[in-house]
Amino acid sequence: MIATLLGGIAASPWMRAALRYGAIALTINLFLLLLRRAGERTGRLIERLETTEKANEIQRRMLEAAARRPRDRGELVDRLRDGGF
Repeated sequence: MIATLLGGIAASPWMRAALRYGAIALTINLFLLLLRRAGERTGRLIERLETTEKANEIQRRMLEAAARRPRDRGELVDRLRDGGF
């Protein structure tokens, strides 16, 4: 019975045209959804990259500050006396 209905649909030229346009519309919709998903994924990757770059910049500044710190109390006292702290 189902085969008869499908055979009848495929035999009609109007129905074949409707099925063809339906398949084209489905293909276009799937392509647009794929583009949207790829854009969302790209946005997340860009956000992750920016966050990583910020964290790396902060860590670099912390390391530079640690490299400039006084090594011992004597050096700290000398800096405080010179006003260079």
